[in-house]
Amino acid sequence: MSILSSLLRDVAALFFPPRCPVCGRMLAQGEHTVCTLCRATAPLTGFWRQADNPVLGRCRDMLPVERASGLLYYVHGSGWRELIRGFKYRGAWRTARAMGEWYGRCLKESGLYDDVEVVVPLPLHPVKRCRRGYNQSEYIAEGIAAQLGVEVDRRSVRRKRNTESQALKARRDRARNVEDAFAVGRPGRLAGRHVLLVDDVFTTGSTMLSCAGEILRSAPGCRISIAALAVSRHALGEKG
Repeated sequence: MSILSSLLRDVAALFFPPRCPVCGRMLAQGEHTVCTLCRATAPLTGFWRQADNPVLGRCRDMLPVERASGLLYYVHGSGWRELIRGFKYRGAWRTARAMGEWYGRCLKESGLYDDVEVVVPLPLHPVKRCRRGYNQSEYIAEGIAAQLGVEVDRRSVRRKRNTESQALKARRDRARNVEDAFAVGRPGRLAGRHVLLVDDVFTTGSTMLSCAGEILRSAPGCRISIAALAVSRHALGEKG
């Protein structure tokens, strides 16, 4: 970072002090992105430490997935939900990358993802990407890949249909909505490799599994794992 950019950042922090996106409290010196208290009380799943867990079970009902996990539970009405909405709808892409780094450290420490060779972010359709300005899953993927020491592949998989939002659709309608929505344009880059597919939220899993299925069909000999920053308890059949 140059002296000028560092000075501008310090001036900005003086007039617009950074706040924790979870609780809204001003960050203390030494705190980054999320405050210490919110980190300590985060609704972590612990699934990244478990070779067998509810996310993997949900995925294996549909596809031969190697590993699957989520960092956080997606809790409606919580500050963590607002954090995700911040980088999904309000331009807070730096938060997405920082959360990816946190998740990546967890995956690295577990040892279960050591043989991952490439990280693929779930693609957005060009129309939606243009409207939003970026793909938040790419920043999460960047953070994870940096910790695992592997590359991010943003070009081999694309979304060929601009699907409707999944948020208000029933489970069976979600699967139909994303059917045949993805294409692999560069299968040779993924063939024979262990691919980690990354997205922000796993609810029913329809979108991620549709994309994962297309990768498995198109790239001979590849293996696939799934990492979602947040997962829904309800979709996994859990209470809370």
